[in-house]
Amino acid sequence: MEAQSSATARDRIAVDGQAASPASSGPRSGLLQAGLGVVAFSLTFPATAWGLEGFGPWSLVAVRSVLAALVAGGCLLATGVPLPARRHWPGLAVVGAGVVLGFPLLTTLALRTSTTAHAAVVVGLLPLTTALLSALRVGARPSRTFWAAALAGAAAVVAFTVQQSGGALSAADGYLFGALLVCAAGYTEGGRLARIMPGWQVIGWALVLCLPVTVPGAALALAHEPVRLGAHAVAGLLWVTLGSQFLGLVVWYRGMAAIGIPKASQLQLAQPLLTLVWSVLLLGEHLTPAAPLTAAAVLVCIAVTQRARG
Repeated sequence: MEAQSSATARDRIAVDGQAASPASSGPRSGLLQAGLGVVAFSLTFPATAWGLEGFGPWSLVAVRSVLAALVAGGCLLATGVPLPARRHWPGLAVVGAGVVLGFPLLTTLALRTSTTAHAAVVVGLLPLTTALLSALRVGARPSRTFWAAALAGAAAVVAFTVQQSGGALSAADGYLFGALLVCAAGYTEGGRLARIMPGWQVIGWALVLCLPVTVPGAALALAHEPVRLGAHAVAGLLWVTLGSQFLGLVVWYRGMAAIGIPKASQLQLAQPLLTLVWSVLLLGEHLTPAAPLTAAAVLVCIAVTQRARG
């Protein structure tokens, strides 16, 4: 009983940010790692668009999750990592439901009818959503300056979205707004757990935990959706498997553990703009003149949120 109370106390201290776990690093390193995560995530939508050239949406999501789980499970097995304590499994289940299953599936369904540019900008509301959930879940209390800058960045993203779509919402936006909620929950819970265990173990165990769903899901989807392998389809699948589903989340959770969930989340204000660049370079999509102005406004908001005190 005493040992359990001691463990619970350690978890509470880690979550409140008063003591960092061995997985945590300094602020600069944490900022760099969270930034690398954002770069990895910014390629997710273009890679998904490539993947959809050869896979159906259900097949792509299930196969990427299974392959990423095999990589993560192999790493966990090779390093002899013990099973997480039972009290951490509910949190890992939230991570799995949010970033392993929910977000990939909902955004992939949206990208069947939406451009990657539009989807990326809608998901630009994710930083504010994550900051709000972290305040509710782990008691994060950023300053008023932080919230003002976060709201300004979200407003810039929303204005750009409305301008891109001519003021109308599409059916794909319903999937995207649902993706915002489940992903923010997964990020918040993953950032909390990354102060207790290394970030790669957080996403690794979440991927393994989802195998009872993703393996039969992959088998069923591949039996009903045609597969047409090509260079784009394979490259897209490999990136969303290794870059987006595993390695990107590893550095992302480490970064959140080091600099805090609210500040790390605001770095994702730059993600839609990076995705717009990739959509031009890789998919041949076109940008509106408002993109550079939005980029400048968002970068200013990011700078303010990173300097604002908690």
